[in-house]
Amino acid sequence: MMQYLQYLVFVGAAVNLSGIFFYIRETVRGNTKPNKVTWLMWSIAPLIATFAALSSGIRLSVLPVFMAGFGPLLVLIVSFLNKKSYWKLEKFDYLCGLCSLLALILWGITKEPAIAIIFALASDGFAAVPTLIKSWRHSSTESASAYTAGIFSALTSFAAIKMWNFNAIAFPIYLVVVNSMLVFAICRKKIFKKSL
Repeated sequence: MMQYLQYLVFVGAAVNLSGIFFYIRETVRGNTKPNKVTWLMWSIAPLIATFAALSSGIRLSVLPVFMAGFGPLLVLIVSFLNKKSYWKLEKFDYLCGLCSLLALILWGITKEPAIAIIFALASDGFAAVPTLIKSWRHSSTESASAYTAGIFSALTSFAAIKMWNFNAIAFPIYLVVVNSMLVFAICRKKIFKKSL
């Protein structure tokens, strides 16, 4: 039975993809307004972390990390289809994008898998900041579906980990934390309104 737990990552990937498709649907309708800097960098950093993890021998448990990059790439592409889903970018968004890009360049210089993952985490984290702020201030412009599905998907990677080391666990732990923060930022008003 335990040997089959690793296949939970496929369930996680399917859940992640369904969350992304819901987010895309809301983007096409103009209800959700993705920050394009965030979604661009979110597509790049996890894909780099995926290739770094693959190069260090990690296989099935990297699927949620790959999905964390593939889904945002789809959102980014779709965000250009509806002008009502536009979110005005500010200097801070570009600064975070620049820091994110710098982290990716530093990874390219090192070529070391563990360092690549650290820089990919930094890159993804810098990319997340504008959307975290937007989610906190303007939660109605975001949908929690993709982030909730992202939590589940990241958690499934722990069932597939065979080598419990930094390269295997760093990005999944980060994904659980950042997606949880985004869900809280988006849903906090609804949660606390119900409790009052």
